[in-house]
Amino acid sequence: MEKREQTARADYLKSIVNNLPDAPGCYQYLNDEGIIIYVGKAKNLKRRVSSYFNKEQQTMKTRLLVSKIADIKYIVVNSESDALLLENNLIKKHKPRYNVLLKDDKTYPSICITGEYFPRLFKTRKIFPGIGRYYGPYSNTGALNALLALIKEMYPLRTCRLNITPENVRTGKFSPCLEYQIRNCCAPCIGATSHEEYLKYIEEIRDILKGDIKKITSSIIEEMKREAENLNFEKAQTLKERYELIEKFRMRSEVVSPIISNVDVFAIDSDEKSAFINFLHITNGCVNQAFTIEYKKRLDESNEELLTMGIVEMRERFKSNAKEIIVPFETDTAFEGVTTITVPQKGEKKRLLALSNLNVKQYKADRMKMEEKLNPEQKNTRLMKEIQHELKMEKLPMRIECFDNSNIQGSDAVAACVVFSKLKPSKKDYRKYNIKTVVGPDDYASMREVVRRRYSRAIEENTPLPQLIIADGGKGQMEVIREVIEDELHLDIKIAGLVKDGRHRTSELIVGKSGESIGLKQNSALFRLMTQIQDEVHRFAITFHRDKRSKRQTASELDTIKGIGEKSKQALLTRFKSVKRMKEALPEELAAVVGEAKAKILLEAWK
Repeated sequence: MEKREQTARADYLKSIVNNLPDAPGCYQYLNDEGIIIYVGKAKNLKRRVSSYFNKEQQTMKTRLLVSKIADIKYIVVNSESDALLLENNLIKKHKPRYNVLLKDDKTYPSICITGEYFPRLFKTRKIFPGIGRYYGPYSNTGALNALLALIKEMYPLRTCRLNITPENVRTGKFSPCLEYQIRNCCAPCIGATSHEEYLKYIEEIRDILKGDIKKITSSIIEEMKREAENLNFEKAQTLKERYELIEKFRMRSEVVSPIISNVDVFAIDSDEKSAFINFLHITNGCVNQAFTIEYKKRLDESNEELLTMGIVEMRERFKSNAKEIIVPFETDTAFEGVTTITVPQKGEKKRLLALSNLNVKQYKADRMKMEEKLNPEQKNTRLMKEIQHELKMEKLPMRIECFDNSNIQGSDAVAACVVFSKLKPSKKDYRKYNIKTVVGPDDYASMREVVRRRYSRAIEENTPLPQLIIADGGKGQMEVIREVIEDELHLDIKIAGLVKDGRHRTSELIVGKSGESIGLKQNSALFRLMTQIQDEVHRFAITFHRDKRSKRQTASELDTIKGIGEKSKQALLTRFKSVKRMKEALPEELAAVVGEAKAKILLEAWK
């Protein structure tokens, strides 16, 4: 865009902003094509929209959004709660590019009670207005199925699609089916159950679905006593069994004092990309509804903004009329129909908030596990970001190299380097080093030699350099590496050290000149990665050292005899086991293994 066009656009937007009202409402940002790219709400339209164009307060994401704005539209409303609802509806309708994205990757099931003369009850994922009343949706299908099983055991409702009208029943149009024979249906089609009694079942089921268990149990107890007084013991026993089933269900569901009723509870957990919001609806001390949604962040939305959106979305979705909501932090937003906003510090309401928080964290963990299965690289990327954050690195540690020394009292001194690319072992890049310039057991000098050799060569050959170097040792090893990397070679590579505890287990990761410790939580992904790196470099170094020592120990007089190569040596050792037995062997026996010429060389050498 030319400078003149940019100036003209800026002047045009400034004129709109200057004329915005000091009133609540919703604003919409449009691009060059007239497409809505962002929708927001405000207590004060002028003050809120002006903040986007304040360069001192702009983040990188906000600057990107502002650069795309070609026009601004707004709608004035009566109150902030109206603005919240309007914003929610506009976002759903237009799906603006820069608004948070509500992730509803599947339709959760609901329970429908039809509006027929003899209503049916069934589970469905589709909502058809006019068919009946819907309860839900239920995010936990296991809990939903358990609830349906309870209702089926208590109430013998019809499951058929017959058009059961008073006229059809009176004329005997239908005959009883197998469900009636096995006592799963009360057969309203043949008049075995009256319309009034059937509707009483439906009313009790509605109370169960709404969480009003106390009302049902009180009604059943009264009816049970009445039937017992009238000597209808069979009917009283049926009511008793129904009461016991409801009590079992209530005891499983009740989590707080029954005096807490008609309350909505919300909790939030977020990271740099997503926010997860859990909703619990409490009726008579029971969790009557539980649901968690995910928002994909587009700008730098705060937790308060996201929670506000989630509260509006949940209350609208579940048609909640709760006057009180419980939230994890203070909010100055007014919600329609809410008279009390509670941030509990103790007691039963604090327990409810903890339960909601537990649910949102579990949902987040489940989503992350699911995404990792679908995209295994995502787990490693997240772990690299964690390392980057913990070690205060400028770049992601795409390549990590780790060093370890191995020797026995200075003999057969070797070193090894293992390479992890995107947190996976890159064995083709592993390297072994024989220590050439160090005499005696000096681990620091050995490390200095190996690091100098490796990265001097990398600079000369222009091969990839790591973003992180890890020493399998403490602060001393780190300082040796730092001297070579920074002071001698002038490279900018982060250096860390892995320290083991008294049982030779990975215990901490240290960084910086002061050896600042990075806590490694047992069984965390970072702890397992560091343990894997440390075990791998130790295994590689020990294996190399063992091989070298083994070769030295198997050296013999044969190595000094000119004309006897490695193959001949191995053949002789395989046949005779030792040089002593070779010397005791007959010339013909030696010749049978290595030939007459080499047998003659051996005999000449041993004279």
